Amino acid sequence: MQRISKAVAAGLLCGLMFVGSGRGAVAAGAAPVEEGHRVDLNTASAEELARLPGIGPAKAQAIIEYRAQEPFGKPEDLIKVKGIGEKLYERLRDQITVGDQKPVSRGRGG
Repeated sequence: MQRISKAVAAGLLCGLMFVGSGRGAVAAGAAPVEEGHRVDLNTASAEELARLPGIGPAKAQAIIEYRAQEPFGKPEDLIKVKGIGEKLYERLRDQITVGDQKPVSRGRGG
């Protein structure tokens, strides 16, 4: 009986580790980012940023503080934020944007 209990406990533990290991696991019940929707680093709220995999409340706040000093010019600038490295950026790059660059207006004459 004790052997079965240990096996069940080990199985449950492994199952919990497996479920929580997919960094897409969302903390605090926040809904994940919708597929095909990109989060704008310059305009997203802390809640929207925290929905990104690997970004929690602390990193979301760091992103907001960084952009207050220097808005993001391109998605790769996210690496400049303390606590965000290349590996995390690689996981996020298809889910983030810095918004559309506005074309330079040349007037009507061409």
